[in-house]
Amino acid sequence: MKPMESSQGKSPLQVIVGFARRHIVLTIAFIAAIVTMVFVPPDEAYLDYVEWDTLGSLFCVLAVAYTLRFSGAFDHVSRWVVNRFSAPRTIVMILVITTGLLATVATNDLTLIVMLPFTATTLIKSGWGRYCAPVFLLECLAANLCGMIMPFGNPHNLYLYSYYSIGVVDFIRVLAAPFIVSIVLIVGCTLFVMRGAHGKSASREHKFVLPLDKRRVVVGLVLLCVTALAVFRVIPVYWAVIVVLGVILITDRRVLKAVDYPLLLTFVCFFVFAGNMARMPFLNEWLGRFMAADGLLTSVLLSQVISNVPTSVLLSHFTSAWPALVVGTNIAGTGTLVGSLANLITFRNFTNLTRMFPERKDDPWLSPRYYLKPYLLLNFGFLIVLFAVSRLSGL
Repeated sequence: MKPMESSQGKSPLQVIVGFARRHIVLTIAFIAAIVTMVFVPPDEAYLDYVEWDTLGSLFCVLAVAYTLRFSGAFDHVSRWVVNRFSAPRTIVMILVITTGLLATVATNDLTLIVMLPFTATTLIKSGWGRYCAPVFLLECLAANLCGMIMPFGNPHNLYLYSYYSIGVVDFIRVLAAPFIVSIVLIVGCTLFVMRGAHGKSASREHKFVLPLDKRRVVVGLVLLCVTALAVFRVIPVYWAVIVVLGVILITDRRVLKAVDYPLLLTFVCFFVFAGNMARMPFLNEWLGRFMAADGLLTSVLLSQVISNVPTSVLLSHFTSAWPALVVGTNIAGTGTLVGSLANLITFRNFTNLTRMFPERKDDPWLSPRYYLKPYLLLNFGFLIVLFAVSRLSGL
């Protein structure tokens, strides 16, 4: 073994670089936070940057989702779908709808982490590999746009919902129009993509890793209720964190290892970045002026460059008009690859398909080029329509 190498044969530098590549958004957020610290040196005000209720709520949502994941609930539902239906058009429609429904009770990122591998296996093993790219895109759109209707559907929604103390009814009302239009567009696009779809029936011999553990399912559902009570401000968030953490320590400690801590750290870095930016006088005046002139457009455009999570945290310091910011950052999940972390997760999963299925390494349908063209068409098409709908809604 060479000096300075780990037991796995990697040097510390290689480990760090590998981590940075796997968590590119966290890496960018960390660098951005460090840069702003040069202009605003650390002081006691840093302690006020972090929205602890947001972090606590997000931790609970992630922990509950993984509790249900490890219980076999997601696998069981997926297996039932494959066993109940066989036509490719029906299977794909159910996969897309299931993704949208899951995104309303878990984060869009976690939903895709769960659904995309199952989708790939179902399609490729059933001889429908040509549909992987469009179905992945439709599931990404479903996760981003169906998740926006609930405060815990998208990670930045939790932040905005907590930061502005928005009422649940008000939150849903503001997002109702783009949400409904999104549903119509997603269903319509799915039917169009799968028109004339043919192929053999989905394999009913598909192997699922996790058996159904009914006791853990019950635990997960109870913890989901506790988390919902905290998100809807019926109980304090720290109570929910204590209950969720305590129950998981007793029932299934694997969940604590699986929780997406890099996502939580990403939020901490964004809080530092946004807090420091808000203390820079020239930016304060500049961003405040843009948000006052057109909060919706500013939110959408900035999200295309730095993603909707940091945009939410940053711009919240410069406006009290939350509807435009909430709608803008949610519809901005459609657009560039960096518009939402969910977009990057989907693209990464697609590019990894040839490694998951090495026998398909020469399959042209699994080429990134085949993914990017429909990505641009679908995402920017959705963004234009949803922006127009939001404008007509008075934003």
